[in-house]
Amino acid sequence: MVHFVGAGPGAVDLITVRGQRLLSEADVVIYAGSLVNPELLSLCREDTERYNSAEMDLPEILETMKQATEEGKEIVRLHTGEPSLYGAVREQMDGLDRLGIPYDSCPGVTAAFGAAAQLNMEFTLPGVSQSLILTRLEGRTLVPVYESMESLAAHQCSMAIYLSAGMLPELARKLMIGGRSGDTPVAVIYKATWPEEKRVHTTISRMAEEAAKAGIDRTAVVLVGDAVIGSGYQNSRLYDPAFETGFRTARETGQE
Repeated sequence: MVHFVGAGPGAVDLITVRGQRLLSEADVVIYAGSLVNPELLSLCREDTERYNSAEMDLPEILETMKQATEEGKEIVRLHTGEPSLYGAVREQMDGLDRLGIPYDSCPGVTAAFGAAAQLNMEFTLPGVSQSLILTRLEGRTLVPVYESMESLAAHQCSMAIYLSAGMLPELARKLMIGGRSGDTPVAVIYKATWPEEKRVHTTISRMAEEAAKAGIDRTAVVLVGDAVIGSGYQNSRLYDPAFETGFRTARETGQE
């Protein structure tokens, strides 16, 4: 069996309990190179075989899985963050289907949520934004034309932008073409939750300059929107004393 496991955003203790158990039981671990905190491998047994997928291509990864399966071994494919986001897992799963090898998935905490936790922020503030867009700039992997940064920026909601830290001038340009003000708050988080994490709080118009000063040009998530600074929001109705729920009756507060 192959278990696709999300390693989480970086901190060792942010892997799920299930993911930790699967790592501790694995005979073979194929991990995503420098994107996975190497301390996570300490959760493996000493005799666990370990392969760095950064040094492998898809046929090599599948062949390693095939050989291990034929030997009756349990395999963990350890991906960074949450495997369903930019993890290239579908092509691996399709390859396993062709080989008749069973697999399952264990979710992980994605970088956007690790970064939000580090900032103690809420993406969906009432009166500010009730939606979150997870996206990326086009690079070697093409982006569908209807998912262009310009068209997504037009929604004016919270955004978490992956795989774009090396193209921040282009990102800023496209966000502003899409209608975002140059003064829109931005946080650029390098290796969120890792010991070497760096944070830059800035605006769209200044993010390229400020990130360059901080030496951030890769392995960062860019959070965009007024929710980044957490101001100008309305209180949720969920905890409003005058709001009745199935668990709580409304009460008068004496406020107009």
